[in-house]
Amino acid sequence: MGEASFLIPLCVAGVAYLLAIRELFSTPNFRRHVVFIGLGLAALWHISFLIAQPGLDDDVHRYVWDGRVQRLGYNPYVVVPNDPAFANLHTPETRHLNNPEVPSPYPPGAQLFFRGATVIRESVFALKVAFVICDIAIVFVLLDVLRKTGYGEHWVLAYAWHPLLATEVAGSGHVDIVGVLLLLLSIGALIRGWRPVAALAFGLAVSVKFVPIVLAPLYWKRIRVRDVALAAMAFGLLYVPFLVHGRIPVGSLGTYVKRFRFNDPIFATLERALSPQLVAGVAVLIGFLVAVWLRRKSDTLQPDCFAWPTAASLFCAPVAYPWYLLWMLPFLRSVSALPLIIWTISIIPTYFVWRLRTLGRPWVVPDWILLLEYGSVAVAAALVASRRLFQSAAPQRSTGQANQPDSENFV
Repeated sequence: MGEASFLIPLCVAGVAYLLAIRELFSTPNFRRHVVFIGLGLAALWHISFLIAQPGLDDDVHRYVWDGRVQRLGYNPYVVVPNDPAFANLHTPETRHLNNPEVPSPYPPGAQLFFRGATVIRESVFALKVAFVICDIAIVFVLLDVLRKTGYGEHWVLAYAWHPLLATEVAGSGHVDIVGVLLLLLSIGALIRGWRPVAALAFGLAVSVKFVPIVLAPLYWKRIRVRDVALAAMAFGLLYVPFLVHGRIPVGSLGTYVKRFRFNDPIFATLERALSPQLVAGVAVLIGFLVAVWLRRKSDTLQPDCFAWPTAASLFCAPVAYPWYLLWMLPFLRSVSALPLIIWTISIIPTYFVWRLRTLGRPWVVPDWILLLEYGSVAVAAALVASRRLFQSAAPQRSTGQANQPDSENFV
C-alpha cells in the first residue's frame, strides 16, 4: 500500500469516479439495466481486491485475533497480543498484527461480529468475505431507500463505484462497513416509521464503532423515549460478556486518544493548548452541534444530514484514516455534499504515508498532501457557497427589475 503501482491507479479511479458523479447529477435517471450493469462492474472490481492479500499490519489481522481469543475463552479487552503468556494463541495471520502492545479498542458489537465471522474459519479471507457480504447488503438496502425517498436508482452507483469500497472493504477489510450497514438500516426503518427498529439499529451501529454517535440528535422527536431505552439496553447487554470485575472495559481506547495520530491538522493545532482527551471531546461536540443544527433546520430526512456531522467530527479527530469516510458514502448524493464527495477522493494521497514508513520516514502526512486534501475540500465548499449566493441573489434581481418602471414609457 502506498507504492506507485497502488496509488496511481487508485488516483485515476478517483478522478474517473468524480466524472461519473458529474454524470449522475446531470442525468435524471438511468435505465434499470444500465444500473445493474454498473453494479456488476463494481462487483468484478471488488473480486480482484478480495482475492488479494492485505498488508501484514492491516487491522483485519487484529480482527482475527480478537475473534480467536474470544472463542478460546479470553477477553480481547484484557489480553495483550505480544504478552509472552499468550504467544501460543497466535496463528501465522495474527503473529504480525499492528500495535501488539495494547489490547483491543473495538466496541462490543464489532467484537461479537469478529467472533461470529471466525466460527467457520479463523482467517483474514473469511472476515473479508463477511465484510463484502455487508457491502452487498448495503446496495440492496440503499436501493430500497432511494425508491422510498424519490431518488433515482442510479444513485446507488455513487456508492458502489467508490474506490474506497474496493480498497478498504474487499481489499484491506475494515469493520466500519458493518456499522455503515446498520446505520443505513436504521435510516430505512425511520423512513418506514419503524421507530423501535430504527433506534435498535442505530445503537448497534454505535456498538461497532463510536463514529456515528454524533448523529444521535438527528433522531430527536423521530423516535420515542422507550425506543431510546431499547437501544441503550441492547448496547449495554452487548458489553455483558466482556465485563471485568463488573466494570465496562474500554481496552486501548484511552491509548488511542492519547497516542494515535494520522491526518489530523486541526487536532494537532488544538492539542498544543489543550489535553488530547479534551480535544477529542471537542471533536465529538462539534459533530453533535452540527447534527443539532441540521435537525432544527429541517424536519425532512435529507441524506447529507447523516454525512455532515460525521465529517465535522472527523475533521477535528486525532485520526482520520481513509476508511473512516466509509460512514459517509451512502449519503452523498446532493450538490451541497460536494465538498464531502471531494474529500472521499482527495484523501487517497494519504496512502503515500504507508510507503514513507517502509522507507523509515515518520508516520506523518506530508504538508503537501494535507494541502492537496483539505485545499480541495475548501475549494469545493467555496464553489457550493458561491453557487448558493448566486441562486439566492437571482430571484431578488428579477423581483427588483420587475418593480422598476420601464424607461421607454418616459421617452
